[in-house]
Amino acid sequence: MIPVNLAENYKMFLENPVNTNEQFGWIEVICGSMFSGKTEELIRRLKRAQFARQKIEIFKPVIDLRYDDELVTSHDQNQIPSTPVPAAANIPILADGCDVVGIDEVQFFDNEIIHVCNNLANCGIRVIVAGLDMDYQGNPFGPMPGLMATAEYVTKLHAICSRTGNLANYSYRTSSKDDLVILGEKENYEPLSRAAFFNAKKKKNKKS
Repeated sequence: MIPVNLAENYKMFLENPVNTNEQFGWIEVICGSMFSGKTEELIRRLKRAQFARQKIEIFKPVIDLRYDDELVTSHDQNQIPSTPVPAAANIPILADGCDVVGIDEVQFFDNEIIHVCNNLANCGIRVIVAGLDMDYQGNPFGPMPGLMATAEYVTKLHAICSRTGNLANYSYRTSSKDDLVILGEKENYEPLSRAAFFNAKKKKNKKS
């Protein structure tokens, strides 16, 4: 039997705490490989908050220019306006007065983003971040481990392996470049399962 991606069949709805005396916010992390629907899920949650007339602000790193300079855009071309920022330290000032803060491609920020997100949550803000949990080598990516550890809610999404059809949780780089950050889509990356990723890396290492 093929495993079912629960995130595709069960949409997680996170509501305010029952105890209204506790005014703290919280952190939600949406993670997974490329092509797993992270940005799509981020946009869905933010639009839902907008519909509830909550004040939201969305941020992304300035280096993410794949689709648009200022729009957060999913692979399916769903979009929501955002503010590009060069560093995590810019976010608190711009997020002043918000009910909900969303951050896309959070793996590209340095570890300061962990403190920023926790400080925002401690001020009563709902913080939703989305990003790759592993880099192209299969290692934890930047601040993601710290964010996942301090978050109240972590959702790990999966793509479908392009070689086996099984669940994919690795982002395999098809090019020979070894820079940690290379922006790209299907021309540079493909989602692979554990077995397919291991075999592809072994084959590439033999060639080099």
